[in-house]
Amino acid sequence: MKMLVTGATGKLGTEVVDALLKTVPADRIAASVRNPEKAVRLREQGVEVRQGDFDQPATLDSAFAGIDRLLIISTDGDTETRIRQHTNAIEAAARAKVGFIAYTSLAGATDSTILFAPPHQVAEKAIKQTGIPYSFLRNNWYLENELPSIQGVIAGAPWVTSAGSGKVGWALHQEYAEAAAAVLAGEGHENTVYELSGPLLTQEQLAAAIGGVLGKEVPVQQVDDATYAEIMKQAGVPDFAIPIVVGIQQGIRAGSLAIESNDFQKLLGRPLAPISEALRRLMK
Repeated sequence: MKMLVTGATGKLGTEVVDALLKTVPADRIAASVRNPEKAVRLREQGVEVRQGDFDQPATLDSAFAGIDRLLIISTDGDTETRIRQHTNAIEAAARAKVGFIAYTSLAGATDSTILFAPPHQVAEKAIKQTGIPYSFLRNNWYLENELPSIQGVIAGAPWVTSAGSGKVGWALHQEYAEAAAAVLAGEGHENTVYELSGPLLTQEQLAAAIGGVLGKEVPVQQVDDATYAEIMKQAGVPDFAIPIVVGIQQGIRAGSLAIESNDFQKLLGRPLAPISEALRRLMK
């Protein structure tokens, strides 16, 4: 049985491959990457590297050939770009007659109103329409996404948010990667949906946990969206990204990431790292 990870030189993809290599022989693992010259480390680990570009469907036909189990890691970009790229990958998987598709989706994707939900909603629907057995890995929020704000706090800034009392199920990149690897290499995951969410915390609770690790009180500054946008602009966030970061805050405030689930523990066979321990790993 041959399994393939797309985007395998990205941060999540790299960690998924590393997790797979702990339990799966390297000759059963393939990696689809846009630039094979950047995949030297994968080759050195014994992983088969294939060139696959989500914007060039013909490359995906060869990348997915002979693959039994496929992990499609969702791409970055604007909504139109992501929908096009995900659709290209899913159609190529169908042409290649892969036996199983795992896809990294978004928390509560079906009903989510968060800014970047549409590409995931379209992808999930398209995968179901292929008739190929699937698993949707609905990732909540990477704790690593908060690193810029954490670094600001370390430098003396308050924790600034417009998310109100909205809750988030933060977890570490590595934990999401290990869950994906467990599904790709495991059995009994056909036609499943996993809500991969850590214990739900508010912004105040996260700031308090950060303060506990740093040994200082972290003040939380709740602002409106316009003020948040201006603060982010002053902090150096590019203009094109301002609506995105504000949209994330709006989505959290609306409860889009407040998904309670123990699916992480089911897949990992252990509890997630407590938030304080996760933050220590992140800040070391």
